[in-house]
Amino acid sequence: MTHPLIIAGAGIAGLWTALHAAPRRVILLTGAPLGQGSSTAWAQGGVAAALGRDDAPALHAADTVAAGAGLVDPEAARILSEAGPGEVEALYALGAPFERAPDGVWALSREAAHSRARVARVRGDQAGAGILAALIAAVRAADHVEIREGWRAEALMASACGQGCAGVLARRADGALEAITGEVVLAAGSLCGLYAVTTTPWTSQGHALAMAAALGAVIRDAEFVQFHPTAIDIGRDPAPLATEALRGEGAILIDQAGRRFMACAHPDGELAPRDVVARAVHRQLRTGRGAFLDARKAVGEAFPERFPAVFAACMSAGIDPRTAPIPVAPAAHYHMGGIATDLNGYTGVPGLYAVGECAAPGVHGANRLASNSLLDGLVFARRAAARLNAAPVRLAPGRAPAAPPALPGPALQRLRQVMSAEAGVERDGAGLARLINVIDALEVRYGPAPALIAARFVAAAALMRTESRGAHFRLDHPAASHEARSSCLTLEGLRALAAPLSAAGAAE
Repeated sequence: MTHPLIIAGAGIAGLWTALHAAPRRVILLTGAPLGQGSSTAWAQGGVAAALGRDDAPALHAADTVAAGAGLVDPEAARILSEAGPGEVEALYALGAPFERAPDGVWALSREAAHSRARVARVRGDQAGAGILAALIAAVRAADHVEIREGWRAEALMASACGQGCAGVLARRADGALEAITGEVVLAAGSLCGLYAVTTTPWTSQGHALAMAAALGAVIRDAEFVQFHPTAIDIGRDPAPLATEALRGEGAILIDQAGRRFMACAHPDGELAPRDVVARAVHRQLRTGRGAFLDARKAVGEAFPERFPAVFAACMSAGIDPRTAPIPVAPAAHYHMGGIATDLNGYTGVPGLYAVGECAAPGVHGANRLASNSLLDGLVFARRAAARLNAAPVRLAPGRAPAAPPALPGPALQRLRQVMSAEAGVERDGAGLARLINVIDALEVRYGPAPALIAARFVAAAALMRTESRGAHFRLDHPAASHEARSSCLTLEGLRALAAPLSAAGAAE
């Protein structure tokens, strides 16, 4: 008997994998009710693809490679860009309400570091919600998918020989633990919830990364966390997002005196790469000059219709973006690193695959190109499903592991504050060493909680990278090295490096 395919996570990557795994039986685990707890629903911009008459996949691939600051795998970028138009068409056929003109021409937005307008959108800022609704309807109608809402993957089961993954230890909706045997696809999203200011669900704390590392998977480029430069700064957790499409429409960034500050920071101004804009906004706030997104002229009275999610978030805080600039701040938004995979989602651990934001197939490098994230979830999820159907693996399960410890609320908040302070938009060796010391102290008290393991990967990789590249900016090493190399760490290697790295960082 072929065991079911177990998919942990129900965002765009998990749902697309589930649909394309047919006719194989799928068990879909989602800790929150389907449609909730996923970053996909909050994605505003849309899906990047070469859909325009003036565009081509080769141009999209070139922009992807350029944005990644030397660490993008060109083959991964080629696969992503060539598959892009077909994936958007497939979503549209499924019911995703992308905007099109009566003659069928796509309505496309331009975002930072794109050389063309190529972002397929839904009502300005409704792409994620519209796509997710279509996917959920399709999965609920799929006979081969069993949806287990309220079930959360706690740990992975090793095979009897100890050389692979043979299933999941899941916490059921009633709180009990249950072992499920089968090949596993991790699609559990981000680790940006480890930061005090994030645009993702705060529950996104790198659990998938920690689970995979426990079975020997390699973690690639953990230090590269993308900070969106224009989270709406109204004191909410998570922070609502002011989509980059606003800047694509002509919105500008100004200080509290109304002066534009990006025009002299980069030739592309507000459409400079995200890391550049995020650092500029961060420095404005740090020096007390303030940072605001001014869309009064670019959007004005059309705000409620063109960008309803942004408009609603602003109005809920007493800000009318038709007549007033929007206060903004950088927020942890996307993790470019993650579980290292090949171009079919395979982690190198037999029986274990990873797709979506928790995976690192080499397509984002040091700085993800805007709106490539949803496309990544589609393209590599489809490829993983095809690989799993073509070559299923049967592994005898070993003993189910114990559930990992969890951080209590105050300890988690302490970790989030220190992550933002020491591994945020700008870092240095001394601060990263302080972060590792905090992680050490929390682990001594509470045990190796997945959030601490994920945070340790970020901190250690950031401390090892003594250069500035893409989203990783070291104040004490502001220049880029001549050679671009990805960081690759295992859990065993991470443990061995902890003390020497902490000492080295403190000495800098």
